[in-house]
Amino acid sequence: MTLPDTAVPTIAQARRMLSGREISVPELVEACLSRVAAYEDTAHAFVTRTIETARAEARTLQAELDAGRPRSPLHGIPIGLKDIYDTQGVLTTAHSKVLEDNIPAEDATTVTRLRQAGTVSLGKLSTWEFAIGGPSFDLPWPPATNPWNSDHDPGGSSSGTGAAVATGMVIAGMGTDTGGSIRIPAARCGIAGLKPTYGRVSRRGVIPLAWSLDHAGPMCWTAEDCALMLQEIAGHDPLDPASARAAVPDYTTALAQGIRGKRIVVPRHFFETDSPADADCLAAFEEALGVLRGLGATVTGIRLSPLQDYVACQTVISRSESYTGHEINLKTRPGDYGRFARERITLGAFYTAADYLQAQRRRRELSAEFAQAMSGADLCVLPTLPGAAPPMRGQSTHAMLERPLYVQPFNVTGSPALSVCNGFSPAGLPFGLQIVGHPFDEAGVLAAGHAYEQATAWRARHANPLHPSPWAAAPAV
Repeated sequence: MTLPDTAVPTIAQARRMLSGREISVPELVEACLSRVAAYEDTAHAFVTRTIETARAEARTLQAELDAGRPRSPLHGIPIGLKDIYDTQGVLTTAHSKVLEDNIPAEDATTVTRLRQAGTVSLGKLSTWEFAIGGPSFDLPWPPATNPWNSDHDPGGSSSGTGAAVATGMVIAGMGTDTGGSIRIPAARCGIAGLKPTYGRVSRRGVIPLAWSLDHAGPMCWTAEDCALMLQEIAGHDPLDPASARAAVPDYTTALAQGIRGKRIVVPRHFFETDSPADADCLAAFEEALGVLRGLGATVTGIRLSPLQDYVACQTVISRSESYTGHEINLKTRPGDYGRFARERITLGAFYTAADYLQAQRRRRELSAEFAQAMSGADLCVLPTLPGAAPPMRGQSTHAMLERPLYVQPFNVTGSPALSVCNGFSPAGLPFGLQIVGHPFDEAGVLAAGHAYEQATAWRARHANPLHPSPWAAAPAV
């Protein structure tokens, strides 16, 4: 069977189809490439496309499959990489003129693991400049657009990954998250995005933004696909000093645990008073809580420090560390940065060493506070963002400081956090449901996200008129 150009399956679906010889790896790759040809001029999801290399890899991987030697459940899956992941011999720019000629000599650890697992990279995906720069129009490449409405922001900084997955240009991708940069585009593009526990996934070979807050993780159409991706990239890396030696469970098998009997806590003050969410976003969240209760979970409230405390802590640390990494270039070639990145990073120059150390001290207190609040619970659930995606143009340079987001606290605590789609605004733009767990309990977080997706119809709704795909339908509520 030849895969139709208009349909792209999930990882889990493609895995079954490849195993059953319903499709071949080259056919699967061509299906994604046909969508790249159809949508890239609008989506601007790619900085660099590696089409001929991908086709050659697809032929090799199909030969291995024909010989009965699949490498992993990801064998033959077309993916994309946020353009801050080092790729041997392939341009890695961080979407910045500063690195417009940068060709790494080796792969990042995660890239190596994904290659070994048999994935096929279609190229490098757009990002906010150095993972902080915002939707900038003063860079060598245009910013990615939202696949549900190209006049709106797809979210940052893993914007290209969100757009590419949502349009089916790739089946899965890699993002990074320092202050929400996996979960924000996941929510705004209507996909699933997982920020694993700090230290769960290696960041060696990933261009840093703020090393004590940076996380690397998968972005896919479903929580199940995120589990399949995490299985191949999780684990200790002796070359990453922050990498943890925690055991890696079987994430896919753990999806079956569901959510029955799970205890969920909700910090309502974050999104009701500290930084109030839009009415439609709140309504979607309450409906999602009803689904979780219907699946057998119990829901209670918790009270934490004000959201602004978490956001201020994250901001001081991230800006201080990012300025440290960019100080020389900002002083010697400031014009090579876009305005968003230049102004956001330069803010770090105004913090003192005392400010930074106090923020790290406060971080310990906030992390302990959250751990205590979670001591009698399994999961924490809240909206991913206060509302749907804003227009691309006209955004403030410091928008995240003006309206604190619900994602930043979990970079401070390092907790695993997943965003899944939980509805749409009246204008047809997606909302996100954020599911947070105990350290290194990605299995429980993913199981909850999977249970929610299976109980709702959101995965059957797609971002363009060529869908729905016959392989992407989910059961109705």
